[in-house]
Amino acid sequence: MLGWAEWGPGNGVPVLFSPGAATSRHLGFGADVLDGLGVRLISVDRPGLGVSSPAPGRTFGDFVDDVRAFAGLRGLGRPLMVGNSQGAPFALACAAAGAVRALAVVSGADEVAEPGFADVLPEELRRLVGLAVADPAAAERVFAGFTPQGMWDMVMSGSPECDLDVYRQPAFAAAYRRALDEAFAQGAAGYARDTALAMGRWGIGLSDIAVPVDLWYGEKDTGHSPDQGGRLASRIPGAVRHLVPEAGGAVLWTHAEQVLSTLLGRVAGR
Repeated sequence: MLGWAEWGPGNGVPVLFSPGAATSRHLGFGADVLDGLGVRLISVDRPGLGVSSPAPGRTFGDFVDDVRAFAGLRGLGRPLMVGNSQGAPFALACAAAGAVRALAVVSGADEVAEPGFADVLPEELRRLVGLAVADPAAAERVFAGFTPQGMWDMVMSGSPECDLDVYRQPAFAAAYRRALDEAFAQGAAGYARDTALAMGRWGIGLSDIAVPVDLWYGEKDTGHSPDQGGRLASRIPGAVRHLVPEAGGAVLWTHAEQVLSTLLGRVAGR
């Protein structure tokens, strides 16, 4: 079973959303611009998060299969996609498999297990990445110790002030808290599997991606990618990287209209 939530007009252009770490389908974005853009935004809980059934040992390829099955059952054709934060590698797997027509990666988690990043990662992160590569099952056991409050504290303590201005807004904070609680409703195994996959070697054919890809990073965001997506963009044919001035990791919520209008433009030939 897969859980999902929708915003925008039912006859709008389908845009699937692969949300960030430890959040559920209910933390959407751009609700105030979807009608004007004609976008039907559909957020899907990954297995083990929210109300989606657990799938121990799942892979990025399994997620691609889920997306294809979901799109078929919902009559979405080949939808567009947005991947945020830890949801980015799952979305990139869909792009590599041709399951989507175009992709926007927003504040996307990078492949930090890529050898070129080894010397720039903080010591604790480097240790966890090494564990995820060498012993994914052991890494999952470590990540399974996280809680909704732990995730909230980590984000709040590690974000620049420009992001905190967004996250502390009462409506956003309430929605984020709800999404965290929902994501852990079945326990932490779903989050742990996501994180082990994201921190390990992806095995995604980035060089085979043949659909338009835009990568969006805030200039003050160094938490999602050590080089704000520079190396990642270079590995994807034709990818366009956007650096947003005076922004951090909250670009998805501060620049939703720009992200979505650019994504729509890719399939309209712009």
